[in-house]
Amino acid sequence: MKNIPAIAPALTAEQFRFVASVAHKEAGLVLVESKSSMIAARLSKRTKELKLPNLESYFKLLESEDGRNETIHLLSALTTNVSHFFREEHHFQTLADEIIPELKKKLESGTSVRIWSAGCSTGQEIYSIAITLHENLPNLQNYDLKLLATDIDPQVIEFAMQGVYSERQVSSIPKNILSKYFIQTEDGQMRLSREIMNHVTFRRLNLLSEWPMKSNFDAIFCRNVVIYFDEKTQNDLWGRFTKILKKDGWLFIGHSERIQEPGSYSLKTAGITTYRKL
Repeated sequence: MKNIPAIAPALTAEQFRFVASVAHKEAGLVLVESKSSMIAARLSKRTKELKLPNLESYFKLLESEDGRNETIHLLSALTTNVSHFFREEHHFQTLADEIIPELKKKLESGTSVRIWSAGCSTGQEIYSIAITLHENLPNLQNYDLKLLATDIDPQVIEFAMQGVYSERQVSSIPKNILSKYFIQTEDGQMRLSREIMNHVTFRRLNLLSEWPMKSNFDAIFCRNVVIYFDEKTQNDLWGRFTKILKKDGWLFIGHSERIQEPGSYSLKTAGITTYRKL
């Protein structure tokens, strides 16, 4: 008789409401009940990692005094981290053709430049930004330029900080760029060069919490992140991003995201899912 894979038990209505409430309160995530089976499967995996007997025991943990520490892992299980290098290539073309010439003038005059990847996932976005800068700004290490990458999920940050990717994960990188900035490891993985990684600082950050950054940014990439938020949370974020952008700063969002009435946030459309601060 063939072994039939075990099917994760479904969430009860009460369990789904609890998870949805925590996800929205802590991270602004909006969960729909049609995804209950998928959520159950992900939480069942976390339950096994903790060596707990069943989902019911996992929910007891969440509701206990130790549950606060587990909330971070709950959110990690609920979020989808899909990324690849130079995703939505038109944004990187805008960075190379329009933004970098402006940044070069600033840097050469001694002005600092700051770029933020908000919701950096496994690192491909911020490293694509760093590579684009390196390709178009000689002697990049001599300038006051810093790149910040943040995500709510500590596991993907840990992965990103290693700078090691599979051949499949680097398949979207042009061969000349791949050979220039990556080294193949003994086990066939591709390791990013230190000259690129040194420009990036990774931090865990919940976008709904207070932001500790002191400096304003020349560009913010927050792509395919707010699609998981409700409309009010999205609108609040647009305002917060604008506030921390420098005048004429750039904001990039995901291909399925839009800012309704950008002028109300002191933004103007500057390309496909691309905005500038007025």
